[in-house]
Amino acid sequence: MARTQKYKKIEKSFASKIQSGFLSFFHMIKSAAIRIFKVLDSKLTIMIVPHSQGKVINFQTNVFALGLGIVLITGIVSSFFYFDRRAIDSSSEISKLTSTNRETQASLDELRDENTNLLQVAKRFQTSLSQSLSLLGISESGQVSQASASGSDLSSFFNTKETVTGSLRETADVKELTSYLENAVQPVEQIGKMLENQNTLFTEIPSIWPVSNPNAHISMAFGPNVHPITGQWYIHKGLDFSTYRSGDPVIATANGQVVTVGYDASFGNYVIIKHKHGIYTRYAHMMYSIVTKGQFVSQRDVIGYIGNTGVTTGPHLHYEVHIGSDVVDPAKYINVKLSD
Repeated sequence: MARTQKYKKIEKSFASKIQSGFLSFFHMIKSAAIRIFKVLDSKLTIMIVPHSQGKVINFQTNVFALGLGIVLITGIVSSFFYFDRRAIDSSSEISKLTSTNRETQASLDELRDENTNLLQVAKRFQTSLSQSLSLLGISESGQVSQASASGSDLSSFFNTKETVTGSLRETADVKELTSYLENAVQPVEQIGKMLENQNTLFTEIPSIWPVSNPNAHISMAFGPNVHPITGQWYIHKGLDFSTYRSGDPVIATANGQVVTVGYDASFGNYVIIKHKHGIYTRYAHMMYSIVTKGQFVSQRDVIGYIGNTGVTTGPHLHYEVHIGSDVVDPAKYINVKLSD
């Protein structure tokens, strides 16, 4: 029991000390606040004395008001410098953006010009493609047909629609052009396949010159001519090619098989090649040949060399094309412009 009373006395003593400490602390804070208030509330008199004989201006204030005024003025001045700096930075940024905008506008104008040129080239391409497809009997499809049936101006040609607000019309033009070219791929591929098939045919008919020398020329055309030796009119059954010299290569004008290698008093050394479709070619007056009977040759293979054998007035190649038993003008196959 005595111990319990002892503990209670200790608790009361501890609580009393804590209460006393808190009271002392608050009293100290209160005293400090009163002293600070008294300092801030201290009266000050500010006098403005002009150099002239003017009236002296004075006004009274306290420390708190003066300090608050100084803080406000300092804040205003600092804000002025801060926003002035921001304004300078913003002006510099605006100048950079303006310069970039000018460059972008110039690039955009150039892009528009190139886009216009592209559309004009595409229009010419479309016209040529339509004509080629028509000649080859290939039907146009989709956008290609629609573009072909449109008017002459570019907007109707590509069926250009109005774009939404804020978008570039050139973007719509490019999209339409892309769509058109995608639809044109199939006809162009068909043309490529057709040409690939035709390429085989062109190697099977005598469609090239029998002399590869760039100085070669036709010295006598097919048909009625004056014989260079007898001076009489006669029918020349081939084309004479001359390079002004002997020894230049003679080439096969189409794929075929050599059926004759021989010599004739009139033709001299000559070679006859059999091609498909009943076509034969003769190469005469050669210096000598380098093929044998039965040999298969390809177009542009060398079969001999220009000479002066047989009845001639100088080195040249006499070249003939036969279809069955008929002699035809070789120029119709090699599509050459006859020399005067």
